[in-house]
Amino acid sequence: MIVDKKIAVVGATGRVGREILSILYGRHVPHENITCIASQKSDGKLLQYGDSMIEVKKIQRINFSEFDLCFFTAGSKISAEYAQDVADSGVIVVDNTSYFRMRDDVPLIVPEVNGSDLGKYKSNIVANPNCSTIQMVTALKPLHDLYEVTEVVASTYQAVSGAGQNGVVELINQIHGADECRTFHHHIAFNVIPQIGDMEENGFTTEEMKMSNETKKILQKDVKVVATCVRVPVMVGHTVSVVAKFKRCVNVNEAKCAIQSFPGTILATSLVTPLAIEHSDYVYVDRVRQCSDNEIAFICIANNLRKGAALNTIQIAEEIFK
Repeated sequence: MIVDKKIAVVGATGRVGREILSILYGRHVPHENITCIASQKSDGKLLQYGDSMIEVKKIQRINFSEFDLCFFTAGSKISAEYAQDVADSGVIVVDNTSYFRMRDDVPLIVPEVNGSDLGKYKSNIVANPNCSTIQMVTALKPLHDLYEVTEVVASTYQAVSGAGQNGVVELINQIHGADECRTFHHHIAFNVIPQIGDMEENGFTTEEMKMSNETKKILQKDVKVVATCVRVPVMVGHTVSVVAKFKRCVNVNEAKCAIQSFPGTILATSLVTPLAIEHSDYVYVDRVRQCSDNEIAFICIANNLRKGAALNTIQIAEEIFK
């Protein structure tokens, strides 16, 4: 476990960083074991940690070799600049950005799905997958074990918090009448934006390609993934609609039982929405339907800040130190 480890949280003032602190507090990690790190503009700021306050330190004055474990959640540029050196000093790094995800020598882990892959790598860096990928592969894994997935068509409905605190503020401001668009290229209030990330030459966005490439790496299978990622005016909670094709014939009742018994998932018994599961750590699977002899459709919903980011990051660390 990580209760007695010296932990650094890089990007502690951001949405995911604060969620990491909340989860660490819930796991009874003492405040004196935690160092909160951010940019120079946050140096000296105080962050609430239960009944205690932790002073934020700027990253430039940190000796990372003093830590056992470091969470990076401050963006790819910071991870690119600091994370490898931190890992080379002997510290376990769990990186929540996209920077290391597709590197051959770095494991990409969802503990319930491929936690055993940690033993196949010598790297001190472990990458946390994309939020939508995490919840989709968690729902897919029990079905993959039964029937062997070959193709996936996924449509996402992603909350504004996936773009950070600025995305949340922009939605709130626009609901109250503001016209300015800074975080998103189009108005998000009372609207949907069918593009997340930059557009690539193949017509897919970077977010869509993340889901495709990361799914293959996590499942260790060249499964065809066609994703369409859409930003919606929801504060917290991503929804992914999935149609999956399998090598073997499927049985919808058997599939539901497999989902229900799989760690980290809940098979919904009534209609689930992002608002209803806002404070949950589980991936909810709903509307499971058999489309053909070897196809199943379902919806999966999860808190993108917790299981989609902070919680999965901490679960990776717990798996390493178990």
